[in-house]
Amino acid sequence: MVPDSVPPIRDAATVILVRQARGGPRILMGQRGSGAVFMPGRHVFPGGAVEPGDAGVPLAGLPGPLCRARLAEDSRLAPATLAACAIRELWEETGLALGRPGTWPDPPPGWQGFAARRLVPDASALSLVYRAVTPPGFPRRFDARFFLADADALAGDADDLHGADGELGDLHWVAPGDFGALNLARITRLVLDAVAPLLDRPGPPATLPFRRDT
Repeated sequence: MVPDSVPPIRDAATVILVRQARGGPRILMGQRGSGAVFMPGRHVFPGGAVEPGDAGVPLAGLPGPLCRARLAEDSRLAPATLAACAIRELWEETGLALGRPGTWPDPPPGWQGFAARRLVPDASALSLVYRAVTPPGFPRRFDARFFLADADALAGDADDLHGADGELGDLHWVAPGDFGALNLARITRLVLDAVAPLLDRPGPPATLPFRRDT
């Protein structure tokens, strides 16, 4: 039996949203509140844990075959569920939607606002580039999949962050040269180092940087 003091490892998904701008690529990041249980005060990518409603959400497009194969490795969840989680978390924390025009009935909790925009989630822009398990000693632990996505795939204006739920503060597009000024966790720095060669061409990567902390 697992002791009560040991937190369970929850499946999670994160989106590294890349925007090609004048002067080079930018990544969307925000800062967790100082009172947050997990990574307080840290600048992070939008993301969070899988919710029950993410399973069975209709997707207008799936990730590519390489991404789906990677998601299926050593996972209890369907690749579509993990991709849906990434899209929902991006939507909730930033107000930005990876979706195509369409309607769907009876959206589950967490998806009503997305469906109200008459959008169906579209995972075709997602590429799995990293996977990490929170090491022991943290109050919460996650088996997190990090997806790279091009901001050109968004339905709407990439600067319109008014729909964010407020969980992340200081939401802004960050140039790689400015990462050093942010309060980053070690895993965030490792992921940024891994994806740096992909930022100018955020399509499906040829290799998967893989990290597991257990």
